[in-house]
Amino acid sequence: MDDFLTENGISAETTLQVEYVRAEIPPQRITSFQHDDWVSSVDVLSSTSAAGYGKNIISADERILSASYDGLLRTWSSSGTCIATSPSAHTAPIKSVKFLSSDVIVSSSMDRSVRIWKYNETSPTSGTFTPTLELYNHTASVDRLAIHIPSQKILSASSDHTLSIFSTNKSSAKEPSTSFLPNLSSNPKRRKLSQPSKQVSQRGALSTLKSHSAPVSDVSFSPSDPSVAYSTSWDHTLKTWDLTTSICVDTRTTSHALLSILPLQPSQSNDVTGGGDALIAAGTSARHIVLIDPRASATKVVSMTLRGHFNAVVTLAKSPKDGNIFASGSHDGTVRVWDVRMGRSGLDEGEGGMIGEASYTLDDEEKSRKKIIGGEGVKIFGLQWDEKWGIVTGGEDKKVQIWQGR
Repeated sequence: MDDFLTENGISAETTLQVEYVRAEIPPQRITSFQHDDWVSSVDVLSSTSAAGYGKNIISADERILSASYDGLLRTWSSSGTCIATSPSAHTAPIKSVKFLSSDVIVSSSMDRSVRIWKYNETSPTSGTFTPTLELYNHTASVDRLAIHIPSQKILSASSDHTLSIFSTNKSSAKEPSTSFLPNLSSNPKRRKLSQPSKQVSQRGALSTLKSHSAPVSDVSFSPSDPSVAYSTSWDHTLKTWDLTTSICVDTRTTSHALLSILPLQPSQSNDVTGGGDALIAAGTSARHIVLIDPRASATKVVSMTLRGHFNAVVTLAKSPKDGNIFASGSHDGTVRVWDVRMGRSGLDEGEGGMIGEASYTLDDEEKSRKKIIGGEGVKIFGLQWDEKWGIVTGGEDKKVQIWQGR
C-alpha cells in the first residue's frame, strides 16, 4: 500500500477505496468420455443451460452433447454412459453442435451443411437422432454456429468468408440455391447418407452476410439485442452486424487473426470502459485474448490484453455465476480462467490498454508431461461452462473432459 501511495503521489491521509476479489479454488477433473476421433465441439443440457433454462430438468435428464471428426454426434449422461450415437450425421468432420432445445439439435460440418435433428430418448440408456432439416448456403466448411433460442434463428460462420442467417422453421425458410446443394453423383458417401433420409427437407438461408475478406472463425448474437451479431475472422477484424438489414455497421481491426468470440455482459465492462457498454472478448492466433471496445466513442480498439496461453486461443465460455469471469480453451492443451477486474496498466506492443493474467489454469497432468516446448499441447477445440456440469472440454485427445468445483 505504501508503495502504491508513493508511486502515485497520494497522501497517506487520503481515504482510498479498495476493491478485492475472492480467490477461487480451481475445479478438479472428475471424469472423461472416450471417443473414436477428435472431439470438435461440446454443448450441455441442464436446468441452468440456455436450452434447458426454466425447464423441469432433473439430474437424470442432464446431458452432454459432443461432435466428432468421425462425423458422428453423441449424447452422454452424468454417469458417463453414451446414451445415443447418431447415424452418419455428416460426410465430413463436424465442426460445431448446439442444443436448440432438449429435443432439437443443430450441427454444422466441413461438408458445407447445417443440419437440424430431432433427438428422442427411448429409455435412460438409448436414444435416436432423426434428421428433420438440411440447410445450405455455403461453399466451404461451416466452422461455428450461434443460436438464438427464443426466435429459433441460427447464425453460421464459414471458411468461404461469409455468414448466414438460417431459420429452423421450414415454412419461413427459403428454397436453397442449387449451387449450394451437394453433388450426390460425385460423392458416394454423401449419396449413401442421403438414401435413408430422402424426405428430409432442404432449405436455404434467410440472408447472407458479406464483408470479411478471409475465413470467418466465430460468430455470436449480442446478449442484449438479438438483432445485433458479432463475428471474428482471420482477416484480423471484429465486425458488428445489423441482422435486420444484413449490413455490417462497424469494423474493428486488430494486429492478429481473431479465432473466437465472446460478448461480455454490460456489467463486465464497468471496470475497463467506465460505462455500461459491453466489451467483446476475442481469442487470437498470437496466443492472447483481447477485449475490444465496440463503442463508437472508444479511443482505442483494444481495452485489455489477457496473456498466458502458449498457442492459439480457439474457444471461449462465460462463467454461469459471475459476469466478470470467463474461460478460454487453447491449442496449448489448457483451459485458463480470467477475471476482467484483475487488469493492470501496461503497454501491449503498440495496441495499448491494460494487461491481465489468468486466475488459474486447468491442465491435465498427463498432458503437461507430454507437452512440447513451444506451446504444442493436446489441442482443445470445444468448451462450455455450466452451473450444473462445470467446465466441459473436447479436443485432440478424443475425450470429453469434465471439471467441477471442490
